[in-house]
Amino acid sequence: MDDIDVRILDALRSDGRASITAVAESAHVSRANAYARVARLVDAGVITGFTAKVDPRKSGRASSAYVTMRVDQAEWHELRDTLRGIPEVEHFALVGGDFDVILLVRARDNEDLRRVILEELTSIPSVRDTKTSLVFEDHDQR
Repeated sequence: MDDIDVRILDALRSDGRASITAVAESAHVSRANAYARVARLVDAGVITGFTAKVDPRKSGRASSAYVTMRVDQAEWHELRDTLRGIPEVEHFALVGGDFDVILLVRARDNEDLRRVILEELTSIPSVRDTKTSLVFEDHDQR
C-alpha cells in the first residue's frame, strides 16, 4: 500500500458509489491506474466489499447500545457464530482488557433493545456478565 492506494481507499470510504473517474480525480491518478489499483485492492482482500451507509434511526433502529461482555473464552468460536446470527448486533469484536467482547446493538426501540440484551445475549451459555451503555448520539466519522 502506498499513498495513492490510501487516497483511493479514502475516496471510496467517502462515497462507495463513486465512479472510477471520480476516484481517479480524487486520488490524482489516471482512470486506468485507479481501475487497476481498485481491482488489485479487491483481489488482495484490502477492499472486502462495497456497502451503503444507513442512518439507523431512519431505517427503524432508533435505540442503540454498546454492550460489553465477559465470556468463557474457550467458547469464542461458538459465541462468534451465535452473535453473527442476531440481526440487531451490528458489530462485535473480541478485545483485551476488563471485558472480552464489545458489541454495537441497534434495535427498533428500548423495549426491543431490552429483549436483545436481557433475553438473547444473557441466555447464551458462554456469556458470564454484560454491561450496557446506551448511545444518545451517533457520529460516524467515515
